[in-house]
Amino acid sequence: MKKGKFLTDVYKKIENKSYNVKDAVDFFVGSKREKFDETLEISMNLGIDPRHADQMVRGVVSLPNGNGKTMKVAVFAKDEKAIEAKEAGADVVGAEELAEDMQKGNLDYDRIIATPDLMGVVGRIGKVLGPKGLMPNPKLGTVTADVKAAIEAAKSGQVQYRAEKTGIVQAGVGKVSFGSDKLVENVNAFIDAIQKSRPSGAKGTFIKKVSISSTMGAGININI
Repeated sequence: MKKGKFLTDVYKKIENKSYNVKDAVDFFVGSKREKFDETLEISMNLGIDPRHADQMVRGVVSLPNGNGKTMKVAVFAKDEKAIEAKEAGADVVGAEELAEDMQKGNLDYDRIIATPDLMGVVGRIGKVLGPKGLMPNPKLGTVTADVKAAIEAAKSGQVQYRAEKTGIVQAGVGKVSFGSDKLVENVNAFIDAIQKSRPSGAKGTFIKKVSISSTMGAGININI
């Protein structure tokens, strides 16, 4: 596929070396497009085999400056907890009827939260939610009685991460319009979270390669 003129010019500016986080972020901020606010994305190649339970990397990280994405949140809750969820800003709140709607394929959500008492209902549609990465999980804070805190965390830019089959973890860490300082803080926060999530079964070098890129831009290897 041929590169457009903008992307061709960007690649010409990239030297064949590893950048530190700040220099890489500065590059993207300085090369931003005029008519489109791109997302800065990070990709980390880890020395793990996610097929083994003791080498799985999964968790959440609250980025200090949010991720710039408007999160659509659905909550499984009843009675007082349902009221609490609505007041906290949930986009959709329900129980059996919400599960039926999702079973039909209506899954336009970025995060699904459930109170513990409704996990029986949610479990019935696990085969629908699982492949989309939307299944509530207590380890990720999405199965909780404190729905208010979970909703606020999701809306404020909390990012979930999970290693793919190839051992790669990817996430959007903010908009280029955030500027260098805020993006550097977010990138470093994400890298730190991954470093701290090293599983017990990981052997040898844990973080093999880190790169950042913009939505439609070039990728730059960074040295951490």
